[in-house]
Amino acid sequence: MFITFEGIDFSGKTTQVSLLEKFLIGKNYDVVTLREPGGTPMAEEIRKFLLDKNNQLSSTTELFLFESARSDLVSKVIIPALNLGKIVICDRFCDSSLAYQSYGRGLPIDFVDICNQKASQGLGPDITFFIDIPIDVMILRGQQRTNDRFESEKIEFIEKVIEGFRKIADENPSRVHIIDGTLSITKIHSMITKIVEQNLGKKL
Repeated sequence: MFITFEGIDFSGKTTQVSLLEKFLIGKNYDVVTLREPGGTPMAEEIRKFLLDKNNQLSSTTELFLFESARSDLVSKVIIPALNLGKIVICDRFCDSSLAYQSYGRGLPIDFVDICNQKASQGLGPDITFFIDIPIDVMILRGQQRTNDRFESEKIEFIEKVIEGFRKIADENPSRVHIIDGTLSITKIHSMITKIVEQNLGKKL
């Protein structure tokens, strides 16, 4: 099973990824937890470059860097793990490229979708959790951190990204589960584990 988490920065998705990993390991599942961009030596180097505020990138260059990291991760880690019957949890995947580079940056949706399909080898998640928070919550949670290139973006850009995630969720109701990110960490975790267990039952 392939599970992805999506949402804007400070939505709490990384915390939920960690909690779900511990939950599934406790149930004796073999779990691989990853993040995008990242997960391989090359992808981690690309991540550093993409998040560096000193790097000015065109929208297309930015997209291609994300897709390069994704291609490396999919071929070297995700597909091999799934073939071994492991559960793969990834903090961001193709939906993020659509939300950020298409809805946010303005690149054509069809173009980004084709790039996603090529980089992922057509692989898509079985379940996606979109943890949705309003912008004011993001700002409040991010006050105590030194922000990276994406976390430093203008509010107008983040609004477009949120709109993109919500539209993706609306268009994929059987896959994408919208979670209210303002709920308590415990409540969100409970909702997520319930959905995952239901889907694992279908897979068995």
